[in-house]
Amino acid sequence: MERMKQVKIRDLLKSKDTGKEYLVRGWVRTKRGNKNIIFIALNDGSVIHNIQVVAEVAHFNEDLLKQITTGACIEVIGTLVESPASGQPVEIQAKKIIRNF
Repeated sequence: MERMKQVKIRDLLKSKDTGKEYLVRGWVRTKRGNKNIIFIALNDGSVIHNIQVVAEVAHFNEDLLKQITTGACIEVIGTLVESPASGQPVEIQAKKIIRNF
């Protein structure tokens, strides 16, 4: 199986190529949400802005989600989609999250 290549957040924020899967790695700036959905602001240092990662709680292990705190290093595989919220053009719908130690 071919390993997915990491993409810089700087490039994703400029991208119009939605609907494709990408791998991003970085540090958690903030995490917020409720019992159904979590929003993670992720930054890799390539640009001052963060990309928002949206994760449905039901699709992820509860222990993993507890470990994702400010400053945590994670990698996310997910689909780039147009953001319905104002302030950001795109966001990542997470399919897989790995907590790196």
